[in-house]
Amino acid sequence: MQLTEKHVDYWRKNLRISAILLLIWFVVTYVMAFYARELATINFFGWPLSFYMAAQGSLIIYVAIIGYYAMYMRKLDVEHDVAEGEEE
Repeated sequence: MQLTEKHVDYWRKNLRISAILLLIWFVVTYVMAFYARELATINFFGWPLSFYMAAQGSLIIYVAIIGYYAMYMRKLDVEHDVAEGEEE
C-alpha cells in the first residue's frame, strides 16, 4: 500500500505528540524521583514538592496527559478524515 502525503503527515504528527507526552511522563516519573531531595526544599500547599508529586501531583499529570492525547488525536482524526463514527 502506497502512503499518501496525508498519511505521512498524520503519522508524523502522531509521533511528535507521542514523543512530547512521553518526555513529560519521563520527567514526572523519573526526573522528579531522582531530584526528590532537592525538591523537598520547595513547598507546595504546605507540603514538600517531592512528597506532593509522589502522592498526588504525578497522578494528576498522568490523567492530564491521557486526556490531552485523546482530545488531540480526535482533532487530528477529524482533520485527516479518519474519525470513527459521527462527529458532533
